[in-house]
Amino acid sequence: MTISISRTLNNNSSENEFKAAKVLESLPTRKPISQIIRDRVIAAGDPFFANDSIAHHISELEREELKKEIEVKLQSVFDSLVIDTANDHNTQETAKRVAKMYVDEVFKGRYHPMPKVTDFPNAKELDEIYTLGPISVRSACSHHFVPIVGQAWIGIVPSDRVIGISKFNRIVDWVMSRPHIQEEAAIMVADTIENLIKPKGLAFVIKAQHMCMTWRGVKEPETKMVNSIVRGSFRNDPYMKKEFFDLIRAHGFGD
Repeated sequence: MTISISRTLNNNSSENEFKAAKVLESLPTRKPISQIIRDRVIAAGDPFFANDSIAHHISELEREELKKEIEVKLQSVFDSLVIDTANDHNTQETAKRVAKMYVDEVFKGRYHPMPKVTDFPNAKELDEIYTLGPISVRSACSHHFVPIVGQAWIGIVPSDRVIGISKFNRIVDWVMSRPHIQEEAAIMVADTIENLIKPKGLAFVIKAQHMCMTWRGVKEPETKMVNSIVRGSFRNDPYMKKEFFDLIRAHGFGD
């Protein structure tokens, strides 16, 4: 199937994007954009599991084309579900909305680059614990693609570099905006923060509710999952670890 990308162009498109689009349109047949991206990722030797970011392999123009391809394939799913999207005013644009939601919103951590995070020197050589939270967590279970919703807390003992506190929220949102299982998500958030600022101590805790348990399956509305990552001084010093958990309990962790 060939998908035209002419609809993705607008007055703000760059000259290079326009030329690239014309080249693509001039080809009578070619691979779907998802296969082109997949081949590129494989050639680079990068993984593309559900919770991996592949944003650095996709241009802005290709993201728009990918949404068009996803829209077409989602429409076929609704057709197989025997939903009359042609006449049902509630679902006429659902395939398009869901395609946009996946690429630009709930799974943006796969398809969009990480927000810019500027680090600064730790000029005052601060070496005390600071915590942030609760931070809203919104993700999706990679087993059923239904929401994971909860809160997270971060503890930092800074080293030579620091970042603005709002950047932690952005990092958590970017990493969690992919299909996940919670245990792996916590590790990925911790790894991202550690790679950015290499703190002397890092703690990260998630407490979340999984709709794969509350909406389907066992349908248990009260159960939440909690897991924590502790590294550096938080792992090596039990008193610092206790201080971190005491601090976040004062900010809603035990509620």
